[in-house]
Amino acid sequence: MSHVVPPMSDEKALLAWLAEMRAHEPVWRDEYGVWHVFRHADVREVLKDPATFSSDPNRVIEGSEPTPGMIHEMDPPDHRALRKVVSSAFTPRMVENLEPRVREVARDLLDAAGPRFDLVQEIAFTLPVTIIGEMLGLPREDQEQFGSWSASLIDIQMDDPTDPALAERIAAILDPLTSYLQRLCAERRAAPADDLVSKLVLAEVDGRGLDDVEAANFSTALLLAGHVTTTVLLGNIVNTLDEHPWAWDLAREHPDRIPAIVEEVLRFRPPFPQMQRTTTAPARVGGVDLPADVMVNVWVLSANRDPEAHEDPDRFDPDRGVRGAAQLSFGHGIHFCLGAPLARLENVVALEEIVRSRGRLVVDREDPSFAMFDQIVLGVRTMPVHV
Repeated sequence: MSHVVPPMSDEKALLAWLAEMRAHEPVWRDEYGVWHVFRHADVREVLKDPATFSSDPNRVIEGSEPTPGMIHEMDPPDHRALRKVVSSAFTPRMVENLEPRVREVARDLLDAAGPRFDLVQEIAFTLPVTIIGEMLGLPREDQEQFGSWSASLIDIQMDDPTDPALAERIAAILDPLTSYLQRLCAERRAAPADDLVSKLVLAEVDGRGLDDVEAANFSTALLLAGHVTTTVLLGNIVNTLDEHPWAWDLAREHPDRIPAIVEEVLRFRPPFPQMQRTTTAPARVGGVDLPADVMVNVWVLSANRDPEAHEDPDRFDPDRGVRGAAQLSFGHGIHFCLGAPLARLENVVALEEIVRSRGRLVVDREDPSFAMFDQIVLGVRTMPVHV
C-alpha cells in the first residue's frame, strides 16, 4: 500500500488512494507524525469534538503563538464570543438581502466576458471578492492585490504542517494583508461606516473591545475564506457539469434544481479536501489510540466518497439530497463555515446567470493554460471555457 499522498491535481490517483486508505488504514500516521482520518463517521466525530480536537495548530508547532482574532484557529469560549460579533451579517435573511447585488455583479461579469474566457479570472475570482470586499468596506481598486495574497498562500509548500518555518512563511505572506487591514481598522475606529470592519472595531467581546490587530486578523480570515471557497467551488461546478452534460440540461430546464446541483458538487469536489485539528488529550479514533498534542488531518474529500455514508459515492447525483451532518464540506460542529449561506448564494446565482446568458459552458481541457491546484484546495487554477 502506497503511503505517498498524490497531488490534488491528479484527482483520479488521489481518489483511488483515499479509497485504499479508507478500506485498509482508516487512521494513519505519516512521516511527520501527523495522523490522517479517512472515514465519514470518524471525520465527523473529530470535527464535532472541539474539547478533544482543538482548532489551534500552534499547540504542536514549536515556538508558534496563537494569532489574536484568527477565528478559525480559536476554541471555545473565545471562538463562540468572537463568532457572535459578526454572525448577524451572515444570517439567511441578511444573505438573502445580498442576492440582488450578487446577481448584478455576476451578470455584469458575464456580459463583459467574450465568447471564450478564463472562468476563474473573469468570474469565479472577481464575484466573491467583490461581495466580501463590499461587506468589509474595502476599496474596489485593491481587490486584485487580495487575489495575489491568497494565491501566494495556496501556493506555499506544505510538506510538514508542524514545521515552524512553515508558520513563518505563512506569516510573511499575510503580514502585508493584515497591515493593510490594521490601517483600515484604525480609520474605521476614528470614522465608523456601515460595514463589517466598523462592526468589528466597535464590538465588545466578553466586556472588552477588539484591538486593531484582532480586528484586522478577523477581517483577514473573513476575506480569505469569503472568496477562496466560492472561487474554487464555482470552478468545480463548471468542471463537474462539463463532465456530466446532462446536468447542464437539468439546470436550464429546471432552475429550481440548481441549489441541489451546487450541494452535490460540494460533496463531489469539496474546495477544501482536508481540515486540521490538534489533540488536547489522548483520544481514540476509529479504534486507534492517538496521543495528546499531535496534529490530526481529517480528509473531508474521503469522507464525502465513503460508501458507508453515501450510496454509490463516486456517482454525481443531485437527487441524493445531501444535508445536515452528511454534508461535511463546510465543516461540522462549532466551526461550521460562517460564510456557508453566502457561498451557497453566490454559486447558485452564478450558475443561474451562466445558464441564462450562455446556456452552458464547455471546458477546453486541451488548452495549455488549463491547470489544477496541486495542494491545499481541490479545484482549477485556470479554466478556459467557451459557449
